[in-house]
Amino acid sequence: MDHEFKLLIDGKAVDGASSFDVVNPATGKPFAKCPKADEAQLEAAVTAARAAFPKWSAMPIDDRAAMIEKLAAALEERAAEFASLLTQEQGKPTEQAMGEIIGCTFILRAFRDRRLEEKVLRDEGGNKVIEHRTPLGVVAAITPWNFPVILMMNKVGPALITGNTMIVKPAPTTPLTTLLFAELANEILPAGVFNVICDENDLGAKLTGHPDVDKIAFTGSTGTGKKVMASAAAMVKRVTLELGGNDAAIVLDDVDPKLVAQKIFDGSMTNAGQICVAIKRAYVPSNIYDEFCEEIARIANEAITDDGAKQGTQVGPVQNKMQFDKVCELLDDAAQKGTVLAGGKPLDRDGYFIPPTIVRDLPEDARLVKEEQFGPVLPVLKYDDIDDVVARANDSEYGLGGSVWSKDVAKATDVARKIDTGTVWVNQFLAIDPNIPFRGAKESGMGAELGEAGLNEYTQAHIVNAVELS
Repeated sequence: MDHEFKLLIDGKAVDGASSFDVVNPATGKPFAKCPKADEAQLEAAVTAARAAFPKWSAMPIDDRAAMIEKLAAALEERAAEFASLLTQEQGKPTEQAMGEIIGCTFILRAFRDRRLEEKVLRDEGGNKVIEHRTPLGVVAAITPWNFPVILMMNKVGPALITGNTMIVKPAPTTPLTTLLFAELANEILPAGVFNVICDENDLGAKLTGHPDVDKIAFTGSTGTGKKVMASAAAMVKRVTLELGGNDAAIVLDDVDPKLVAQKIFDGSMTNAGQICVAIKRAYVPSNIYDEFCEEIARIANEAITDDGAKQGTQVGPVQNKMQFDKVCELLDDAAQKGTVLAGGKPLDRDGYFIPPTIVRDLPEDARLVKEEQFGPVLPVLKYDDIDDVVARANDSEYGLGGSVWSKDVAKATDVARKIDTGTVWVNQFLAIDPNIPFRGAKESGMGAELGEAGLNEYTQAHIVNAVELS
């Protein structure tokens, strides 16, 4: 493509020390070059963020909010351009890409309107105790390849409104939409407040371990998240981790299986299943199991898998070759241990295409059940007892999300309370709201994103406890 992308360091668009190819997953071929930072440029970005912090944090919060609104408006104005680029580098269908970009404006505006209110914890008998919050300093935001723009905004919004400065490091397979956003930011924000460096996963440890980085906000795999946490431990840095999941959908026996099959399909196959809170396991009662399997297989077989840029595409490619190979391994294992009802093999064409795949009759210890597949493959499992299925759903190192499906909302809510995850939805999926905290349990994360809790992650709480001198 003709656009020349640049790093953003201290208010300047700069070339990288070198460059690397960015591949369109629908073709498996490079379509653009990304500038690659070296250690000196990383150091310059951190230095710039540190230097910009005093003035930015001292700026009235309403002035920072006005700049965040300008960012949201600029992104909204160029939404079609961002969505097109996102489809090229990430693979998702254009409609889903546009949904991601518009969702970013909602997140920015939600945090634009939040304020760090001082809380009076006690005011009696001459003793007044207040809690107030201050920004942490320099935030390193490390973002993934499945939702590269909106998961960046989950960090940009709270970091900037609370007065922090930032260095963003996007995933090397989807860096371009972040660099395009950096162009907007450079026209709106003061120099050094927002910096972007790109790498091929070789600067992460230097960034997270840097003594002038005060907080790390990371979204990605649990394995990498553990490394980030270890890196932060030496200086007890603040860390927010949004990590992997193996979300179970529990279908209760009072539902119309055809109605719920469509919803479970959508919850597992949107973005080709590459969502941290996608439905990764479906548990269906024996009395409707066969009918459910038949219907969801029909839906999968009729779904259109193609280049996300083509009109009518419902499922795009897997985003990168490494993930494609992993999902193919899981397919091979599942075919040996269960019954494949739809899909089951990659498409014989250029790009990283796997059609929506439904597998039934798998044992609980199958890889597709125990591991996070992060692709368009869904195991459908049978159960007879509600306590047993809750135990099976909870038998995982992950604890990110989950869902329960029933005509009886109260009954479903009771089941949901027993699921050991950060969020459980009833009769819906991916209902993420910028005003509601999102957290992971167990090895699915630490801290919160979104909502007041997500805002507070970017601040230090201080207690002032005063009495009269006597």
